Amino acid sequence: MKINRSCKMYFGFLSLLSVLFLAGCGGGNGSWDGGNTDTSIDSTAPTVTSTAPVNEATGVAIGNKLTATFSEEMDGATINTTTFTLKQGATAISGMVSYVGVTAIFAPAANLTTATSYTATIRTGAKDLAGNALASDSVWSFTTGTDLDVDTISPTVTLIVPADVAIDVAKNITVSATFSEAMDPSTITNLTFTLKHGATTVEGTVTYAGQVATFKPTQILAADTVYTATITTGTADLVGNAVAVDKVWTFTTGAAQDSTAPSVTSTLPADYGINVALSQRPQATFSEAMDPLTITNQIFTLKQGITAVNGTVTYVGLVATFKPTLLLANDTTYTATITTAAKDLSGNALTANKVWTFTTIGAGAMGPAPVDLGMAGNFVLLTKTGITTTGVTAITGDIGVSPIDSTGMTGFGATMDPSNVFSTSSLVIGRLYAADYAMPTPTNMTTSVSDMETAYTDAAGRSLPDFTELGAGDISGMNLAPGLYKWGTGVLIDLNGVTLTGGANDVWIFQIADDLTVSNGAIITLAGNAQAQNVFWQVGGGTGVTLGTTVQMQGIILATKAITFDTGATLTGRALAQTNVTLDANTITAP
Repeated sequence: MKINRSCKMYFGFLSLLSVLFLAGCGGGNGSWDGGNTDTSIDSTAPTVTSTAPVNEATGVAIGNKLTATFSEEMDGATINTTTFTLKQGATAISGMVSYVGVTAIFAPAANLTTATSYTATIRTGAKDLAGNALASDSVWSFTTGTDLDVDTISPTVTLIVPADVAIDVAKNITVSATFSEAMDPSTITNLTFTLKHGATTVEGTVTYAGQVATFKPTQILAADTVYTATITTGTADLVGNAVAVDKVWTFTTGAAQDSTAPSVTSTLPADYGINVALSQRPQATFSEAMDPLTITNQIFTLKQGITAVNGTVTYVGLVATFKPTLLLANDTTYTATITTAAKDLSGNALTANKVWTFTTIGAGAMGPAPVDLGMAGNFVLLTKTGITTTGVTAITGDIGVSPIDSTGMTGFGATMDPSNVFSTSSLVIGRLYAADYAMPTPTNMTTSVSDMETAYTDAAGRSLPDFTELGAGDISGMNLAPGLYKWGTGVLIDLNGVTLTGGANDVWIFQIADDLTVSNGAIITLAGNAQAQNVFWQVGGGTGVTLGTTVQMQGIILATKAITFDTGATLTGRALAQTNVTLDANTITAP
């Protein structure tokens, strides 16, 4: 076939255009990027978002492995015994380092020593997949327990999403299981966390962060279909204790996908909170279960002005917590932020950043440092064995009981919320919580009671009192300055009451070995700018605390025994009892 000269010239021109096109659009490699000239790369440094044990943990089992969870996937080759170390003083502890998902694991070669402090470090040699190194070493410390025995308690699954036998579940759900303690990430796999439709295995990705394992199906689930999720006994904690029995639950999908954005329902401290303790750990409670991989210290931040506060972020139940590495500064305003990168288990993000501010207790405050109540500070009444009321009681704030179940709250005429997470009462402006309510309430109640006990121990353990055995235990009619007061007996306040005079940031702690008795009609008066939230009554043995008729009480009561309110007594503060609280037509208001 002949091709005339004009055709040859035409094809030659096309060839030239092709060369120019490929050279300009694909760098000569035959690819086309659609004109996109964006050459940006990941330059964000990874961070350590949580550790196990947590920083400053005590009573750690001597057979524990250590873990560090990162904010993103890391280059496994950079996670080794050079970049993840454990020391006792200056002595290096030998062990093996592995990396799974977003978590590094350090397994000591032998059990640690009892009652000994250790320091773990992730060094800046650890890098993400883009080659970005940690901006600074991540260092945390912990102390082992005194028991020679290794932990033998099996972990349990405390919260599942969706709930067992749930119906109308969104088709785009990510299934999750929260454990009672930190787990060995290498045991959380597609073999130990499965999802099936009948005998058919659903394909998906299993991840683990903090105490939460998630199963994300590769494809949207089928509508109106029953699925079975299983956590097997192949999962184990950091000591090697396996789950005692398989955790199995079922749920049925609906026709729709979840498109509802999550929200933050409450914060600690509250927005614009003042006189916040320097040991405060900001918290945010979400409206639904979140994807733990999106709750990191890049998404949950704390700042003083434009300066970021160093800390670690944990997520358990519905609660995200930011634990600062160091105590906060006096008389300083901080801003906590959770960004819209936080997502629920269906991938829905917050619609707007959640931002709240608070101001710490002022510098130069008189008296001891305030007692950190932790999650117990969320309650105006908190007990281990029950709360009973008669008469027309009026409570402003949340109340809760644990480990006793909801039968321990009597006289409130409680109505269960449809979520089964809390109940309400006409006598309470707030919510009622109990150990037998739906998850995550049991987990949150366990933590709150533990924090109450820790707060009591803190208050009782303060040393170098400013006043000892003042008034031989009878402080009636006295005007007391801020400070630490200690009695080896009980304390009486009669009809003459007592006055506490001081500034808005001043603190009083009363260490009382026996009973606290406040007689009928007595008034505890706060003078100057003194605040009830800075007054702590730590009451030890005997029968506990008795507030007589029409008493006007102020402050936080931390008692190992009962707290009894006689008819008409009022409290501005909190009643936190390790046994029970009895009410009779009382008014109690959170400080």
